[in-house]
This record gives sequence, C-alpha cells and structure tokens, in this order.
Amino acid sequence: MKRTRATTLLATALATAATAVAGSLATTSGSAWYRRLGKPSWQPPARAFPLVWTPLYGLIAYGGARALSRADEEGRGALGRALAVNLALNAAWPALFFQARSPRLALAEIVLLNASNLALVRRAGRADRAAGALLLPYAAWTAFATALNASIARRNPSH
Repeated sequence: MKRTRATTLLATALATAATAVAGSLATTSGSAWYRRLGKPSWQPPARAFPLVWTPLYGLIAYGGARALSRADEEGRGALGRALAVNLALNAAWPALFFQARSPRLALAEIVLLNASNLALVRRAGRADRAAGALLLPYAAWTAFATALNASIARRNPSH
C-alpha cells in the first residue's frame, strides 16, 4: 500500500490554507448589509462556520494528499486539476456573496462548486476509497450551504 507523501500533504495543506484565508478575508458576516438580509431560522450561528470549516479544510487537505499519493500517473494530473479547480471555486464563493453582495451570483457559483465536489469525490475515490470518503463531509456541508444560499436569495430578491 502506498503511503501519503509528506510533500504532497504539504502542498495540499498550503493550497487548502490559502483557500481558507481567502474565504475568511472575503467574509463579512458582521456587515450591516449581511445583518439586514432575511435569513432562514435554520441558519447556524456565525460562530459555527469556522468550527465546521476548520476540520473540513483538514479533510480536504489530507483526503486530497492521500488520493494524489495513491493515484496512478495518468489519474494524478486530472485529480490535481480537479482539486485546484475545486479550491478556486471554494475561495470564490465568499467574494461573490459578501464582497459583490450577490446571493444570486453566489448561488450560481455554489452549484458549480457542488458539481466540482462530486467530481473530486469520484476521482479521489477511484485513487483511494478512503480518500473519497474523507471528502464526503465537505460535499455534504456544501450541499447544506447551497440550500442556505438559495433560501437567502429567495428571501432577498432585490439583492
């Protein structure tokens, strides 16, 4: 059985950390604009988001590294590109929602992120079943975030 390479884990950890930092910098959940938005009663409190995202980013970094380390030469490039596209989409959502103040545009983007998540889980799972399983909580949370984004967009048609 192949082991997860330390250099691969470092690369995925750095890429994932950069994604987390970009998203964090773009998120302004304390802004007057965001506070005025109509939100569903089932939205988690703001303090829950970093508590959820921190371990999810850890799973993305480790699951991605595990899959990349176990993928064959042919699959490694496609998997690396899928991970890079996924992280770019992940980083883009907060900028579209909070900075552009566009829940509708963010909703369109997060639909793409969901498709990217499914492709990433599938590719990672082909390389290593456990790696694919490690990415499932991320895909599930993003699906929940999509429902939340859709509810906010629906409640705030002028945004």
